[in-house]
Amino acid sequence: MASAPPSDIDVLIVGAGIAGASLAAALAPHRAVLMIEGEDMPGYHATGRSAAFWQESYGGVGVQPLTAASFDALAQPEPGFSDRPFLLPRTALMIGRRDEATAIDAFVREFAAQGVEVSRLSPAELVGRVDGLRPEWSEGAYEPSCRDIDVGLLHTAYLRAAKRAGARLAVRTSLASARRTGDGWTVETAQGAIRAAVIVNAAGAWADEIAVACGAGPVGIQPYRRTLAQVRLGVPTPAALPLIGHIGGSFYFKGESQGRIWLSPHDETLSDPCDAAPEEIDVALAIDRLQSVVDWPVAAVERKWAGLRSFAPDRLPVFGPDRAVPDFFWCAGQGGFGIQTAPAIAALAAAQLGAPVPSGAIAAIDPVVYAPSRFA
Repeated sequence: MASAPPSDIDVLIVGAGIAGASLAAALAPHRAVLMIEGEDMPGYHATGRSAAFWQESYGGVGVQPLTAASFDALAQPEPGFSDRPFLLPRTALMIGRRDEATAIDAFVREFAAQGVEVSRLSPAELVGRVDGLRPEWSEGAYEPSCRDIDVGLLHTAYLRAAKRAGARLAVRTSLASARRTGDGWTVETAQGAIRAAVIVNAAGAWADEIAVACGAGPVGIQPYRRTLAQVRLGVPTPAALPLIGHIGGSFYFKGESQGRIWLSPHDETLSDPCDAAPEEIDVALAIDRLQSVVDWPVAAVERKWAGLRSFAPDRLPVFGPDRAVPDFFWCAGQGGFGIQTAPAIAALAAAQLGAPVPSGAIAAIDPVVYAPSRFA
């Protein structure tokens, strides 16, 4: 049984995945924070099912400033937050067929203009980086700064930091309804009522549902299912194989261990908020697309999973105060890039809720770009 949550708190964060946990860690030193999580454990949905990489170009030019500004916090955590970095070596390749050379060129130009370290590869250079690459895949771009993220370590570090600063967590505690009172909110849950000055909507795929339950209008956050599989190959591919993605968006894969890869068909299937599960057709599609790219026999699918990636209509994250409902704050719509942008988003959102204004690269980002008021 989940224990009853405290009845009176300052900031109630709905959701304890990476969005809620990172915000709680940034905010708890300055305000009394409670996270509520509907599942038995935090991070059960999107956070725990991530493909786990940091790639500066991922998410597009609108997301890139948040990703770039988060790098230092992930690569060199502050003392006491973690004794290990959260980023591990990887690198990335974006590849295309001969008729996709123009798209590869545009990708390089676009992100080089943003200051991303990315370079065009010749066909010979591309073949030299990927053994077994089929000859029609002759176009490529190289992004050496790509890293893996230790998502479990990062999420746990945020939860621990939040707890050390006084934040509390109540699991198996879903928001059923909320109403405005004279000086804040009364929130009903199965575990009892909670009074809070501010509600933060960090509910991922359920963000629009939480907004409606609180009397706010939805902003159009839509969940999409994304499938991943761990595949054992019949060739000794290295664990350090780069993250390899298609410029046309039909697959990506990366080394997992010797002779094993993580593989996705880059699917985006509309979904209701749910506990997502992989479909056999999507796993088969991923393997078919892989074998059209490389001459690697597939020995076995060792495991498969799916998660929901939730996007606002313009595919940018949504954080900031609701345009119409007082003391209702959004921190959602983070798509597949919520983990790699967590330090920047948490710092910018926390500053709007009473924490100090961030410094450095994060301070240069205008949070208005990501405010829910853009959907007015």
